[in-house]
Amino acid sequence: MFLLLITLINMFIMLGLLAVLIVYLVAQYNGFVVLKTRIQEALSGIDVQLKRRADLIPNVVETVKGYAKHEKGVFTEVTKARSALMGAKSLSEKAEADNMLSGALKSLFAVAEAYPDLKANTNFQDLQRQLEDTEDKVAYSRQFYNSNVLDFNTKVQMFPSNLIANAFAFKAFEFFEAEEEAKKSVKVKFD
Repeated sequence: MFLLLITLINMFIMLGLLAVLIVYLVAQYNGFVVLKTRIQEALSGIDVQLKRRADLIPNVVETVKGYAKHEKGVFTEVTKARSALMGAKSLSEKAEADNMLSGALKSLFAVAEAYPDLKANTNFQDLQRQLEDTEDKVAYSRQFYNSNVLDFNTKVQMFPSNLIANAFAFKAFEFFEAEEEAKKSVKVKFD
């Protein structure tokens, strides 16, 4: 009788430990799923802001074209960079195209600086404000994405959650990084 009681107690302890282990595994797995979903949401936010930015570009180009008809090279670069951004599929392609567009916008605004009438144009000023707002939103979206990637990648590498990550093939995500030149924000100057 006493032996049976001890066996039952041991069995309940083992079942309790097994239940705790299962709950832990489920919680860890669900934690990975939540973080992965946040990363996907953040990447979608970057895409939305990059698209918004790309949609504003033709308006800016057309406004500047009216004042600076002989600056074809700048317009070609902006259009080419915009097309590259719209066609980018992978994260690295998006980052590269975003960097290219940032450089092209810097050139475009440098041309705009040379035309005082253009700088005074209210449509152009409104477009500049919208682009500046979009640049801020792109920066925030990148930061939000990278913050979520940091949380996920840390969890993928830390013990014991790395065991669950390996068991369910959760792999570290790539950070959204800008090239050194592109890290400088597009300067919008109002006179």
